[in-house]
Amino acid sequence: MLVLQADKVCKTYRGGEAPVEAARGISLSLQAGDFVAIMGPSGGGKSTLLHLCGAMDRPTAGTLRIENVSLAELNDDELTKLRRERIGFVFQFFNLLPTLTVLENIALPLQLARKTGAEAKAQELAARVGLGHRLQHYPQQLSGGEMQRAAMARAVIHAPALLIADEPTGNLDSENGARVLQLLSELNRELKLTILLATHSMDTAAAAQKIIHLRDGLIEREEIQSSNPPCQVAVS
Repeated sequence: MLVLQADKVCKTYRGGEAPVEAARGISLSLQAGDFVAIMGPSGGGKSTLLHLCGAMDRPTAGTLRIENVSLAELNDDELTKLRRERIGFVFQFFNLLPTLTVLENIALPLQLARKTGAEAKAQELAARVGLGHRLQHYPQQLSGGEMQRAAMARAVIHAPALLIADEPTGNLDSENGARVLQLLSELNRELKLTILLATHSMDTAAAAQKIIHLRDGLIEREEIQSSNPPCQVAVS
């Protein structure tokens, strides 16, 4: 099943001394269960591409479809609904709400969607990511690795079609980074979760099946790493 399709997507930012072309005719597609990493130098277009594919921004030109739904045909409210129901997000700085407990943070997407069983599902996922003993703790009481694992549980609690991960290990030490990659690989393999990840780190990108290298808003080259699901990441 085709989860994401981008066809000749462009994004131009205006307002400065000169327009900035952050994406210049990028085309890519992700099938269900794909794990793709985006690499490239700062300013190369990685975050712009993630924002476009995650329906957080609209392209200047080109088309984007998620599960065969054209994003251009959706209004702002419909895009918000799409993000809440079909896309999960993991960021470098976790973005947990400091006034909510781990349990409440993880359950939040289901509660916003007024789904039943949010707390039970949050407890199940917290145990899955190794935080079953931290349910009543607040983000400031957690380590960086624990916060990112809570953020990942929150990102997948609503069973999204697509997970967008922007530098998910960028704020972690090597051990916690490896644990997060291990978890991403397991979610991809066991849940057939489709993942689009941006990173500066080759070690992080190595968890993906394919690496897309961006430079100056263009795809420079692609590397197929494996036709099989990502292998387990060793944790020392």
